Amino acid sequence: MTSNKATLSVRAGIDSDSQYGSVTPPLYLSSNFTFEDFAKPRKYDYSRSGNPTRDMLGKALAELENGYDGVITSSGMSAVYLVTHLLSKGDLIVAPHDCYGGSYRLFSSLKDKGIFDVVFVDQGDPVALTTALALKPRLLWIETPSNPLLRVVDIAKICQQAGSDVIKVTDNTFLSPILQQPLDLGADIVVHSTTKYINGHSDVVGGAVIAKTKTLHEQLAWWANCTGITGSPFDSFITTRGLRTLGVRIRQHVENAEQVVDYLNQHPLIERVFYPGLKDHPTHDIAAKQQNGFGAMFSFCLNLDKSCLKAFVNNLEYFSLAESLGGVESLICHPATMTHAAMSLEALKKAGVGANLLRLSVGIEDVNDLIKDLDNALQQSRLESVAGAQVKALTTDSQPSSHDSPADSKALGEACL
Repeated sequence: MTSNKATLSVRAGIDSDSQYGSVTPPLYLSSNFTFEDFAKPRKYDYSRSGNPTRDMLGKALAELENGYDGVITSSGMSAVYLVTHLLSKGDLIVAPHDCYGGSYRLFSSLKDKGIFDVVFVDQGDPVALTTALALKPRLLWIETPSNPLLRVVDIAKICQQAGSDVIKVTDNTFLSPILQQPLDLGADIVVHSTTKYINGHSDVVGGAVIAKTKTLHEQLAWWANCTGITGSPFDSFITTRGLRTLGVRIRQHVENAEQVVDYLNQHPLIERVFYPGLKDHPTHDIAAKQQNGFGAMFSFCLNLDKSCLKAFVNNLEYFSLAESLGGVESLICHPATMTHAAMSLEALKKAGVGANLLRLSVGIEDVNDLIKDLDNALQQSRLESVAGAQVKALTTDSQPSSHDSPADSKALGEACL
């Protein structure tokens, strides 16, 4: 029977205990398992190699992604690292020029060690992508929507263009299988940082690699065991528990995000909002075609200088300044100094990550409280910026300041430039 993705996420592992009939599956914390007889191991012998609790999560995610099976890793970055073990020396990765900073750092560092080669290109640019694919890469890394500028690329079109000789990998962390299924669009592998929406509560670090075929899965599972980067049973148990509310969480995340985007998109201090759900977003049509929703992640440029930007962030109450995303709580991040700090200034500029760019992960709090919080922080930073401009004028010029009298929002914003 074909079921909705939300139903599948709720039922992950439910009523599977054949020993006692527990509704919730048991947690197998054992590091090792006895052999049935001499030289006769059971299905599980050592938890690095395989564990019932971890395997249950892998199979649940594979079912949600329409894949063969999944390997659960110790973190999102270890999931990315695991995929690179499919490459040999001299192989080439084609990756997005605006990918997650951690992925950029890993690919660049392994390239510098001579493990493989990598080129970073704008995959939304047909000419640049065609030129890169002409180099005959072994692996194509796709991140859509991108982090942090929410650029969307056409997965089906890119995968078809890459051809069957290229391993096509899509990072689906920003949307989860509720909103996007890359394997159905032509990808061979899907990667998740399960730390984010899959778990959804910011209390577990983990990753997942879901393969479309048995052959790819077996290769990935072999390397995961060999390198020892598999996830712990306890973390897998907690992540499976979080997975059960994925559908309802995503629905509320998206509903809140759309309202917050609408508010900020009309505010005079906001220079630009990057969200695929906006009809004027350059890749809105692609997102509408291949996604089941526009997600709850977006970024925006604040029309203020560095000190004013700092005041805005510090005046927020319901948006915590922190790394990561996808938890039930709302977060704000400054990519240039946080998630993408590993990138050079040149790389940041090429990716379009500026000093006034902020990224929001909209949680499931009451949306009116979130909007009031943003409004208050914008007002406070505006007032502080005007006060700062007045002090500067008094100390540098005896002439009356143009900001001594109340000004409209646009003028106040310009005082920070």
